[in-house]
Amino acid sequence: MPLELSVWRIDSGLTRVDVSMLDLESRLEDILARDISIASAHWMVIGRQVSTPWGKFIDLLCIDGEGRLIVLELKRNKTEREVVAQALDYGSYVKTIQPEEVRRIFAKYQKDYLPESPAKTLEEAFHEHFRNLPALEALNTSHELVIVAATLDAATERIVGYLADEYDVRINAAFFRVFRDGDREYLTRAWLRDIDAPQGGAPATPAARERVAFNGEYYVNFGECNLRNWEDARRFGFVSAGYGPMFRDAMQRLKPGNRIWVYAPQKGYVGAGIVEDAAVRVKDFVVKNEKGETVPLLQAGIACKDMGE
Repeated sequence: MPLELSVWRIDSGLTRVDVSMLDLESRLEDILARDISIASAHWMVIGRQVSTPWGKFIDLLCIDGEGRLIVLELKRNKTEREVVAQALDYGSYVKTIQPEEVRRIFAKYQKDYLPESPAKTLEEAFHEHFRNLPALEALNTSHELVIVAATLDAATERIVGYLADEYDVRINAAFFRVFRDGDREYLTRAWLRDIDAPQGGAPATPAARERVAFNGEYYVNFGECNLRNWEDARRFGFVSAGYGPMFRDAMQRLKPGNRIWVYAPQKGYVGAGIVEDAAVRVKDFVVKNEKGETVPLLQAGIACKDMGE
């Protein structure tokens, strides 16, 4: 999924819509609290600025159609890694919340932020919001963490992916951008990690994904650096990884016949392909050169001269 999003107006020629320079992150909490369907149609806000026992505040707390809680942490002026750590910290608290505490949080949310609306119990509000779902039977059986931001750096994208893939942490990131066309503003949203379309009214959450059979396709993060060059990879038909066992192990999980989708941080998806052979060390990888000869990759005239280091 490309994280760099552009918009063009096509009703009168072709005109690119400019990205607004307004402080979007300072406005997002109000926007999402007003209409959480902008993030997900399968959530309902039940808390805002929810206090934790150690004096911190969860920006927005939501519930989905199966009674799971969703923590939304806005990046604001935090560094990328700080916002991930903050989200995990809030997850450690939300995991301990009992049903009565969830109801108390919702009651306080109504009192503080919806004083003009008739007070409802959580169960009543749930039934009104999720009209096509069964009544709320269980509260906080699990939870999900969502980072809300305009941008995240490549390292944070890797951390989020690692936590989700290796440790089954229910964590994702939603990216919002504002585009300005004259005196009009348009809000766009994209997810760092794909979410599945809900089935039968069920919420789109990682728990729902676990019930879907694996289709043999993988996401490969290809970060360019002094040891890795996408043009070399495209030219000779390979992907590579390094910097420790975590990345090597991920590469070794790829088997012949798997389809891969290659993502380059700050660029988006740049390629797709079918795995032909198991992963090997770079010094053992051979390719066809321009003369059709089979030669080691490191002797094939690649642009990345430090690749074998």
